Amino acid sequence: MIVAAAQFAPVAGDIDANVRTTADLIRRAGAEGARVVVLPELALTGYEPTLIRKTPATHLTEDDGRLDPIREACRAVGAAAVVNGPVVTAEGLPPGITSLVLGPDGGLLTRYDKTHLHGFENEVFTAGTADGRFTLDGIGFALATCYDNRFPELAERAAADGCTVYLASSVLSVGNDSFETVYPARARDFGLYVVMANVFGESEEGTCEGHSGVWGPDGELIADAGPDREGFALAEVG
Repeated sequence: MIVAAAQFAPVAGDIDANVRTTADLIRRAGAEGARVVVLPELALTGYEPTLIRKTPATHLTEDDGRLDPIREACRAVGAAAVVNGPVVTAEGLPPGITSLVLGPDGGLLTRYDKTHLHGFENEVFTAGTADGRFTLDGIGFALATCYDNRFPELAERAAADGCTVYLASSVLSVGNDSFETVYPARARDFGLYVVMANVFGESEEGTCEGHSGVWGPDGELIADAGPDREGFALAEVG
């Protein structure tokens, strides 16, 4: 199976623009054989916790019509997509930082709410309480979001559950050591393919520099999307 770690520079708060870019990336990656396409953390709004807290219109639902172009792109190329944004949780609670996994038919395969919120995120979002899993074409996938990856027990549980691929939607600023010390370690220590999608450009996190990539089960980097190009890294997994 081919997976794609996609990257772009989200427009702060502009869900429609970010959905269009996401749908285009899915179509492009699918045309190159990708069966699963992973997008960065909060790609649907940009990493803008302050704006998200002040703007309820940025909060999405699982069946939100604004995501229809993404569903259509999944159906058009027969690919699943992991798209991340602020998605409502229980009534009256803040949204989660949520990965919605849309299947090749455009339907919802699962959702995963980031369980380890970082810093100011704790004042804006609701933390999840359950691991994220789905299976496609007989391959088990695990879901994690940015700061989650600092906690090796997530990857350990993924491996114990029989997952082969660990999907990480992230927002990493320039100089973050995760590229060298976190993602390759999760791959090597637990025998997983690690697929990480990052943004580039400016956000509330600071300046980010892409390098979405895939690490093999030996911890070696096998695909890299580069620092500042809208596109994706492709790799065969499983």
